[in-house]
Amino acid sequence: MLTTESLAQIDREIAKYPADQKQSAVMSALRIAQVEKGWLSPETIAFVAHYLGMPTIAVYEVASFYNMYDLKPVGTHKLTVCTNISCQLQGVDAVVEKLKTALGIGFGETTADGRFTLKEGECFGACGDAPLCLHNNHQMHTRLTPETVDAFLAGLK
Repeated sequence: MLTTESLAQIDREIAKYPADQKQSAVMSALRIAQVEKGWLSPETIAFVAHYLGMPTIAVYEVASFYNMYDLKPVGTHKLTVCTNISCQLQGVDAVVEKLKTALGIGFGETTADGRFTLKEGECFGACGDAPLCLHNNHQMHTRLTPETVDAFLAGLK
């Protein structure tokens, strides 16, 4: 169900733990699977569970607990905007309104063309660079303003 490249990456993560503790690599395995598939379908979760020798429900519990995992399809560009206190104090509300207007969607929605998904996120621990958003769980964009949103989005197209 996953490519040999993804399985090799998961095997490298498993090797970091004692042989009888390979389930400790569950978060890494889910991340690798999501990068390959774009989201975590029930079939992908079941595959990861089998590969790690875990009950499927235990893997689902991890995937459903953390907001970086997507249990339904998302756009090519998933933008997760921090709306916690430091970002609030630095004007994230205006940035969110600009993003919603520019994309024509709200939190938890994907554009009709499948390019963008907008999500609300918890603190990313970069409060000194607020307001910010995380692009596809890997790239942080900081010090956003309503004036910089258009250029930011244009750079993703």
